[in-house]
Order: sequence, then C-alpha cells, then structure tokens
Amino acid sequence: MKKKHIRLILILLISSMIISFFYFDLGQHFTLSNLKDKHTGLTNYYENNKQISIVVYMIAYILMAALSLPGAAVMSLAGASVFGFWLGLILVSFASTIGATLAFLVARFILKDYIQDKFSDKLKKINKGIEKDGIFYLLTLRLIPVFPFFVINLVMGLTSIRVLTFYIVSQLGMLPGTAIFVNAGTQIGQLSSTKGILSPSLILSFILLGIFPWIAKFLVSYVKNRKVLSKYSKPKKFDYNLIVIGAGSAGLVSSLIAATVKSKVCLIEKHKMGGDCLNTGCIPSKAIIKSAKILSYSKNAEKYGIKSLTPEFNFKDIMNRVHKIIKKIEPHDSVERYTELGVECISGSATLISPYEVSVNQKTISAKNIILATGASPFIPPIKGIEHIEYLTSENIWDIQELPKNLIVLGGGPIGCELSQAFARLGSNVTIVEMAGNIMGREDHDVTDIITKKFEEENITVLTKHMAKEIKTDKQDKILIASFKGKDVEMKFDQILVAVGRKANTTGFGLEKLGVELNPNGSLKVNEYLQTSIPTIYCAGDVAGPYQFTHTAAHQAWFASVNSLFGHLKRFKVDYSVIPWATYTDPEVARVGLSETEAKHLQIDYELTKYAIDDLDRAIADSVDYGFVKVITKKGSDKILGVTIVGDNAGNIISEYVLAMKNKIGLNKILSTIHIYPTLSEANKFAAIEWKKARKPEKLLNYLKKYHSWLL
Repeated sequence: MKKKHIRLILILLISSMIISFFYFDLGQHFTLSNLKDKHTGLTNYYENNKQISIVVYMIAYILMAALSLPGAAVMSLAGASVFGFWLGLILVSFASTIGATLAFLVARFILKDYIQDKFSDKLKKINKGIEKDGIFYLLTLRLIPVFPFFVINLVMGLTSIRVLTFYIVSQLGMLPGTAIFVNAGTQIGQLSSTKGILSPSLILSFILLGIFPWIAKFLVSYVKNRKVLSKYSKPKKFDYNLIVIGAGSAGLVSSLIAATVKSKVCLIEKHKMGGDCLNTGCIPSKAIIKSAKILSYSKNAEKYGIKSLTPEFNFKDIMNRVHKIIKKIEPHDSVERYTELGVECISGSATLISPYEVSVNQKTISAKNIILATGASPFIPPIKGIEHIEYLTSENIWDIQELPKNLIVLGGGPIGCELSQAFARLGSNVTIVEMAGNIMGREDHDVTDIITKKFEEENITVLTKHMAKEIKTDKQDKILIASFKGKDVEMKFDQILVAVGRKANTTGFGLEKLGVELNPNGSLKVNEYLQTSIPTIYCAGDVAGPYQFTHTAAHQAWFASVNSLFGHLKRFKVDYSVIPWATYTDPEVARVGLSETEAKHLQIDYELTKYAIDDLDRAIADSVDYGFVKVITKKGSDKILGVTIVGDNAGNIISEYVLAMKNKIGLNKILSTIHIYPTLSEANKFAAIEWKKARKPEKLLNYLKKYHSWLL
C-alpha cells in the first residue's frame, strides 16, 4: 500500500473518531461534576478490578491525548482520585506522554513531508534551531502551561527533532504540571472547577520555570567562559578595543569595519599588507593568466580572421608586468591608507601572551578582543626527496625569471589548473599530476570533462589517479616517480609546482600555549559567531575555513569584527548559505550553491536545466561558443539551489545568480528581466527559458491552437 493511501486512511480514521466523540456527546463523561458524582463507584470498581481499571484508564487517556480531545485535565484528576497520588502520577505521566508522542508521530507522518517541501526556506532556520536547541525549546514549552499541548505536539512533529528526544523531554517537562493536577485530584471533593487549579501566581511560577533552562544555559556558557579566562589577569584598562593579526583580506576588512564604527583598532602584519591575495595569490595569478591569454589569442589569430601574428615576448617582461600590477594595487591596502582610515598599523610578528594581550616588537599591547586573520600557506606533501630540491609554490613562483621548459604541477585544483594553463600558453611543457580521478574534484564530471579536453587541446598532459611518491635527482635530471595502477611512472622536469592545497597558519602566534582548539584539518575551531575556544579571540579568513577564498574572508570579517565589538549586545551567526567561487581557467568555471553531484549525494529532489553556450549569439561572435549554464532547481519550483557556469567570463556572469539566490529570486524573475543584447549574460536568461520550455502547458497550448484555427 502506498504511503499516500495510508495517510488518507489515517486521516479518515482520526476524523471519524473525533467526529464521533462530539456527535455522541462523549465529553459529558469527562467533566468535573460527573467525576465527583461517580467517584465512589469508580473507586469501588478499581478495588475489585485493579488491572483492568488501569488498562482501560491508560487506553482512554492515551486516546484523548493523541486525538487532542477535551477532558485531559479531568482525566488527570480522576487518576489521583481513583488510584492515589503516586500511582496516579505514574499513570498520568506515561499516558499523557505516550498520547502526545502518538499525536507527534501522526503529524509527522501526515504533514511533515508536505510542510518541509512547501516551506523549506522558512523552516531551514527553525530546523537548525531545533537541531541545536530543540531540547530547550520543547522543555520550555512543556513547562509553561500557557501553550496548548496539542499545538506543541503537532508543531514539533513537523520539525526534525528525534522521537526519543521528544518523548523524554515531554515527560520531564509535563511532570511538574501533571503533579499539580494529580495532587488536586486527591482532594476531588473540595474542587469546584479545574480553572482554580492553575492560579495566575502558579502560571507565573511555571513561566519562570520554563525560561530557567535558557537562563541555565546562559549561566553555564558564562561560567565556562569565565573559567577559561580566569587563568589570566584582565588589564584594568585596554590599549585598544580590537587587535587584528594579519593584514590579508580578512584582517583588512575587520580593521576597516572597526575603524568605521569609531573603535580604537590595531592591525599587525609581519610581512606585506594585502596578504596572499595581493602579493602571491589572486592578483599575480590573474595578471599572468591575462598575459598568457593574449598570447593564446595571437597564436589563434586565424580564428578571428587574421592570417598570422608572430608574438615576441620575454618571460622576464611578463613577470615584471605581474609585479607592476601588484605595485599599482598596493596603495589600496597600504599602511598609509589604513592609517588615514583610523587604523593603527604595526609591522612585526605578533604573539598572543594572554586572551587580552599581544606581544609585538618587544612591546605588549592589550585589547578587549582579538581577531586572528593569519591566513594559510601551501601544504607540502611528505614526498620522499622533495626536501632536496627547490620546489615552487603559489608563493615563490612569482620570483622566477626563466620560463620552465618542463613543468610538473602537483595537484589539479584551482591553483594548479590556472597556473598549468598559463605556463603552457607561455611555452612550458606542462604535466598535471593529480591523485584523484579527475581534476577540479569538487566540480561535476561534465565540467571537468570540458576543462580536461581544453587542456589536452593545448598540449597539457593530465595524469589523474597518479600518486606522487618520490623525487630523485642526479647531476643532470630531476625525476618525479608516481604510482599508477600499482606501477611506477617516471617523469623528468625542470621545475615542479606544488599545488595540492593550503593549510591554516596557526603556529608561531602563541595559540598552543593558550590552548586554542584546532579542527582535525588544522584550521581554528570556531563557533557560529567565529569565536574560538578562547572567548575573547575571534578569527576570520583562511585560518578559520571552511572556505579559502578572498571574498569569503571579507564576508567572515564582518561577522568577526561586529561580534567582537558588539557581541555583548547582539551577536550574528555567520551565513554560508550562498557562497560563490570561480576558477579562472579558459573557459572559466564558476559556481554558487549545489552542484549536481552534491544534490544527488544529499538526496535532494531536484530538477536540472542546462543551456549550451554554443547557441549564444555573443559567444559565437567572440568565438568563445563553448561551455554551458547548468541550473539546479527545487522540484516543482523555480527556486534556484545551485548554478554552474562553464564559459568565457563565467566568474562575472554568475553574479546574477548569486544575487538571485541571496534574495530568493527564482528563474521566473530572471526570465522576465531584460538582458542587453548581445551579451554573454544573456545565457542566464536563456537558461531560464529552457527551464520554462520544459514546463510548458501542453493541454492549454493545444486548446489555443484550436482557438486560433477557429478564428481563421
């Protein structure tokens, strides 16, 4: 029998029972006056038939609680008046909890899937709250008798709280109220109404009891924080409101926000302002990618109607251009600019000596809170022999002055892929060695297939499932030995670029001495407010994870700075709901939200829409007519769950989808938005058209066809 049929039968059964209760006026038997009239008879019957009395009572109470029928209060009084206080308390407690749990399960079975599917956006925060603090919410609601229990049963059934948790917390939460009613039942002869049992003062007591778990939680957190900080003496007066360590994206934005709200902030950087992004990451890599792209255009001039171009270049000139671009952007992140903005900048190595104090340049400075924005560094895998060569990383590759003839790139992630293509276009023989089954492992296979094919067309050798195990050197050659299907593969090289990932910079700052906790991957362990295990120390950027992008570092910086400065008034949970990124290969790969692979893994009911860019007029005109826009939407809805774009300028084109997802704009709105012709961004609208075409009302169109034929 299908689930929907069972639901229908269950609804009919419950409805018939409730209707029968009111139709036959069964409620007249569950009144205080009726209980008082029949009290003697019920007591005598119990004395002669104890077991059957208990069973019948339990079944009746469970059904009343499960069906949310009126009379539960009288049943509680009856339990004590007939069975006595202690047995009555046990019976009422278990019967009411079992009944509540049955109502909870029925609501979950009948309505949860529909409600969660229909209102998934609005329920997302509720589900997260239930997952984290569901016990506190439920206990509070149970302790305060102001909230109807049948409503609590139904509502909690629609959430993700576990059944066992619901049962245990419900029984404990209802126990004080149950005890009061049962105690009143022992004096049944003196009661004139059930309303008098819960006086205003008693209800107030329950309310205070209900909020006690939250007060207790706050106190536990407060005591825990105080315990951590009690080992250190707190300065009577602080030098700064905030100290920020690290002047990369996260540090710069954190200090700028702090200065903007007129706090006294100090920014410490031991190397260069601007961090990795400006000096060794985003900016230099995009500069060399552009030079390589221009060279690629010239080599493929015939595609643009130009018979031939013979470009001449010197690799040193290209590297000089890279450094000129860095110099041109440097003023944006300079000490001078940030000093003008109100940030006190210090050049030096910072070491934390307490939760409030930092040692820098043999001087100790203090602040109420500290933000760690120390970034990350290239991870060097433990390959035998690697320590005997001068290997390249994303940090030192910008210092080379000669183009490598044979370049091996370890790692097929974003950094490895971007630099592989750039150096191949400049003339290096490039081999990518990747241990996984494909390059760009976090993307879907149709994405990596396009990039792999493009790389192979440009004579880049892509070796997947190859595990680098040893580097050998002799007087003439350097050789990488990799394992592939149980056999060793040898590759000669002039230079090797290690691009297998990055690790958080957590050593050398005194964190070990303070006992700041780390995650298994080496990043700093933080809560949802970006607070570390030391309450006064926050962090943002690559050192915090889970993403290592410049834009997410800046995003985290807002939360870290605001929470550190104003957390005593209001704290904000960091939001990772819409995180975009791009890999600047040619074609570019950009994504926001879920990939198709992730949607399948999460067992999300989704629909896929794909638009091929080879159909786009502007792409054809620019001879970049390859790639696609792939949109993952919620089944039966235009809600966007994720987008992947492969194509020229994908990193720019995807911004429309980032805005749409952030503001809960669906494909229908994108479809109705005018896009300039001819532009690459029209691909977004055409993807929306593809989505709409797949859902066209065939029956209505047939009627319209007949209508128009009739008009002829």
